[in-house]
Amino acid sequence: MLIFIIKFYMNNLPKKIPVFPLSNFIIFPKTSVPLNIFEPRYIEMINDSIKSDKFIGMIQPKPPKKVSGEPPQLHNIGCLGKIISFKETDDGKYLIDLQGLIRFKIIKEINSDRKYRQCEISYDDFLHDLSEKKEDLKFTDLELIFKNLKSLFEKRGFIINWKALEKQSLDETINALAMASPFSLEEKQVLLEAKNLDTRKTKIAEILNTYTYDQYENTTVQ
Repeated sequence: MLIFIIKFYMNNLPKKIPVFPLSNFIIFPKTSVPLNIFEPRYIEMINDSIKSDKFIGMIQPKPPKKVSGEPPQLHNIGCLGKIISFKETDDGKYLIDLQGLIRFKIIKEINSDRKYRQCEISYDDFLHDLSEKKEDLKFTDLELIFKNLKSLFEKRGFIINWKALEKQSLDETINALAMASPFSLEEKQVLLEAKNLDTRKTKIAEILNTYTYDQYENTTVQ
């Protein structure tokens, strides 16, 4: 049955997608995020997506090595999202909710006459993202991570509803913490590329262990 479901999804997922490069932002499968779309090229992208399959790819751009007029290079791994709600504001902006479905790997970027970027992608390395099977993790596995993240969030001035997080499933909690964490672009990319939830949990702990806190400046020193 599981194989049938995965094949069904795979047959209905696009192999060519518009991509939305957004720094220091990641989305995971089985999570949803609100987005405020205001740049003309991405308004065009949302318009095109709404008229077709409602899919867009979220991906992080790589930090530019030097100032140039070229678009930034993209990381190889991103996450396919589907627009599940859509609202146009009075000033022409779009407010959307995006549901993460499955991670993807970029095969190549496609030349296009559209203002936004498009890529040919593969899902082959991430088929397990489509599985509904829960991974064997316990809440006690997260206690130390919770403690360290609370300290980091407080010193950075982040407000998190911890009680609400504790009511979620462990996979939702781990992914929500990875998405909301005040980590660097590259650190968030590591979390996105982690093979499974257990590996992602371990990576969060490893990243936290590299941080020391300046209690006066609320900055992070590595």
